[in-house]
Amino acid sequence: MHRHWIWTLPLAVAAAIVWLSAQSQYPLGLQLLPPLDKVAHASVFGALALVLDLALRLDRPDLPMYRRHLLVFVVVSCFGATDEWHQLFVPGRSCEFGDWVADSVGGGLGLLAGSAHLLFTRRLGALSWSRGAARRFDTAKDLILVADPHWCAELTGLEAATSSFPRADWLFLGDVFDVWVGLPGLETEPQRAFLDWVDRRRAAGRWVGLWMGNREYFLDRHAGHFDLLGEGLGGGLEGEALCWEHGDLINPRDRQYRLWNLVSRSGPLWLVFRLMPSGAARKVSAWMERKLRTTNASYKLSFPRTAFRAAAESHRGSTFLTGHFHTHEVEANGIALPWAHEGRFMVWRNGKVQAL
Repeated sequence: MHRHWIWTLPLAVAAAIVWLSAQSQYPLGLQLLPPLDKVAHASVFGALALVLDLALRLDRPDLPMYRRHLLVFVVVSCFGATDEWHQLFVPGRSCEFGDWVADSVGGGLGLLAGSAHLLFTRRLGALSWSRGAARRFDTAKDLILVADPHWCAELTGLEAATSSFPRADWLFLGDVFDVWVGLPGLETEPQRAFLDWVDRRRAAGRWVGLWMGNREYFLDRHAGHFDLLGEGLGGGLEGEALCWEHGDLINPRDRQYRLWNLVSRSGPLWLVFRLMPSGAARKVSAWMERKLRTTNASYKLSFPRTAFRAAAESHRGSTFLTGHFHTHEVEANGIALPWAHEGRFMVWRNGKVQAL
């Protein structure tokens, strides 16, 4: 749902900054000598970045966080980058390189401050997004659920299930491949084959959704392949008592992973991958896959039962699904789906989850 009214907030902040800076002196006759003037620059531009990010998040819930942050950073950095704009902030003085650096640093720090709560809370709307239709064409059809197949060279079980259930819809709950970086030159032949399979299913009139997990990065450019593509919290189907998330964000105590999640899906890392030669980027992707196998073993080996139950109970009246944990668990109205290794898929049928 778009909320265009929220743009009044950044517009008001920008107008206040311009009005205050256009005065002949600072309020109350304050004098800000270097480096305090740079601190003032960084502070006001940090505030502008915060409210711009909030407005974009509420008005464009289809934008991944890395794209939103990159856009905000560019806008804030350019806002004071010319003499014409700079005269509004410091009358009578041309734009200096140090002022522009302070503006840009302030914008970056504002975005960091706005993301700090994502390390330790369940208020994760800032990193959640989705595109497409959260409603199936025919809710009476089987919905095949695939969580964590971790495919590598082969799409194990996919064709067999397709042949056995040709009329079924499909929902993938993340970690489809060991690592999937959705940038040109980094995708593998099996990943391209999977997208071809998705296109064929949709051409046959089947609904196909993908909710990204902790091993998918920057896949938003593939949104056109799926009926629904999303990440973070908030997955669900209209008209059906079914909701989901991948599960990697269930445990708020796993701050090491939370930090990695933010860094690995950030705008700066996207820029690094885009500018990096494809051969080097593939090596980095392979290194990431090896690291993901062994990091945070203590959190992976134990199921966060209390946190999972709390997440499920926040969706009362619905069946709440996750993957991620590679184990079949049931808590309250929540179900952690088993690892889809060797084609072990589940199905949503007649309002219940069962083995396929």
